[in-house]
Amino acid sequence: MATIKEISQLAGVSITTVSRVLNQDDTIVVSPEVRKRIFKIAHELKYVPPRRRHTQKKKEIVIGVADWHIIRKDRTNIRLSSLDFIVQSMSARSDVRFERLDKGEPSQYDGIIAFGVFTEDEMEFLRMQSYAIVFINSDPKDYEYDSIVMDFNKGIQEMLSYLVDQKKYRSVGYIGGLYEEGQVKIGYRRLEGIRTAFSQRELYEEKYFFVGEISKESGYEQAKMAVATGCLPEAVLLGSEEVAEGAMEAFLDAGLRIPKDVAVVIYKDIETLESRWPTYTKVRMFPDIVWQTAIKLLLEQIREGRRDNMTIYLPTKLEIGDSA
Repeated sequence: MATIKEISQLAGVSITTVSRVLNQDDTIVVSPEVRKRIFKIAHELKYVPPRRRHTQKKKEIVIGVADWHIIRKDRTNIRLSSLDFIVQSMSARSDVRFERLDKGEPSQYDGIIAFGVFTEDEMEFLRMQSYAIVFINSDPKDYEYDSIVMDFNKGIQEMLSYLVDQKKYRSVGYIGGLYEEGQVKIGYRRLEGIRTAFSQRELYEEKYFFVGEISKESGYEQAKMAVATGCLPEAVLLGSEEVAEGAMEAFLDAGLRIPKDVAVVIYKDIETLESRWPTYTKVRMFPDIVWQTAIKLLLEQIREGRRDNMTIYLPTKLEIGDSA
């Protein structure tokens, strides 16, 4: 097991400095570079601090969810409220509590589930909050941590195969949104991936793609524009539940019937709204198996002290319903 002495030797600072930094002592004066170096070395050596050794014995475990790269800060992550059931179905050994991790607001967690690609500054922030981290849909080559990689393309290709090969729709499009605030960009990788998947099937036509903001209002305007310009395809992928609310309202106002006049598939990642269309066809980016796997990986690190890193590949999931 790595020691503070080893970390101090590699970091070139005293044992006392290492101890105070790793224990989040706000009164110690060190440069950001030194602080960053200490945490990075501690993670690389798989250092287990005293508080985490205590965690292996305590019953309740607090897991932070870093979701700011896939959910707008002003939107609620309602998925967190349903995770208790997943934990109970997995194991009765631990009480696990989930909290949404606020970017830039320091706290302490027994483990972290982090969604998306993070900058080095964000990585430093996450390291300071917990020693056990599972990254989801990040580049596993960049991070020396457990990682779950989603096969995004597979789910979209399955959707296209179902719509075109089985249902025989002749045109497929997309209504979605983008969001950007500072270094946070949401929806850009999704849009690029969808365009690539459509192009691989020779189905991509720019006139069938409508992209605004990630909001109900924008979903309504983009769908209204598709109808008004005569560019509404026979089948359309709606980029989120929020966009879908607006788009479905626009279709209703235009007198369109689903799926008779337009087939609909809803893209679902982490949920920010209770679904108004639970029986609709959907592509689920993060089905329950993703959460189950992430929680299992964290508990192995926290409870069992596993130190070897793992990368697990999981598929997105097409759920066929009555809207396409």
